[in-house]
Amino acid sequence: MNISQKPLNEQVIVITGASSGIGLATAEVAADRGAAVVLAARSETELAFAMARIRQRGGCVVAVAADLADERQVAQIGTAAMREFGRIDTWVNSAGLGICGRLREHPVADVRKRFETNFWSVVYGCNVAVEHMRSNGGTIVNIGREVSNGGAPLLGMSSAAKHAIRGYTDALRSEVERRNIPIRVSLVEPGPIDPPLLDHASSDRDAEAKEEKDPPPAFRPEDVAHAILVCAEQSVPEIAVGVPRLQIAMATLAPRLFDLMMERQTLNPMKRQAVTKSLAYTRAALADVGRALPFMALGAIVAARVATSRRP
Repeated sequence: MNISQKPLNEQVIVITGASSGIGLATAEVAADRGAAVVLAARSETELAFAMARIRQRGGCVVAVAADLADERQVAQIGTAAMREFGRIDTWVNSAGLGICGRLREHPVADVRKRFETNFWSVVYGCNVAVEHMRSNGGTIVNIGREVSNGGAPLLGMSSAAKHAIRGYTDALRSEVERRNIPIRVSLVEPGPIDPPLLDHASSDRDAEAKEEKDPPPAFRPEDVAHAILVCAEQSVPEIAVGVPRLQIAMATLAPRLFDLMMERQTLNPMKRQAVTKSLAYTRAALADVGRALPFMALGAIVAARVATSRRP
């Protein structure tokens, strides 16, 4: 299915979780490059601050305060975007709350609310995006993490939410393709970012966990924003930012080794050099995604043939 995508300076982009972190960075970079942006988050105060920052730089922006775990309020984001701009070209689901601590020590009510924000906000956002894009086309970008492919100590519930996002994203991409709906669906998987995840997560951890930190930040939210906006302009089903591709492959090919590696990275400081090299590779790949796509396609073909050959 051939889907044409507009240059960024001709797009209307909806961004959830846009009052801070990756969402705010994406909104600022997109606005700087000429896109009209619709910010969505819970806090009216933080949204007002974010909107003022973008307007001071000459950006075109509106904001919608909404509880992203509420399906009706997410639908209102789409309505506001259509009322203001008449269309939606890209929808970015970047809302997320940290969930850190030992699995059996989480208060269930707290975890449930955070899981609803982390996962169900993506489902609601995708439903609204498909509804408004199904005729004229567009792009949906969902945000995972390196734990989308495995688990890690103290990040079990976050891992579960990101696994759910990955599975949902892959299924949605397949469904829209099979039904010839002109929508591209991308998954962006960042590694550790600044500010560290554990500094802004729920804190029900024991004394040992409270002493732990996310690995030293290897990159800024702006690096993830760059990857998201590449997806908005080009066909990129999936991209990892600052995460070695070998690490992601290990989750499937060597799950126990992946578990041990994630345990080491989570409970001990990560070596900055290794992740920085991965980030440099990611930036190089994003600089010319078209050059990488034939190799991605070849990899998919090889994988399919291997799977077929293994069938009885």
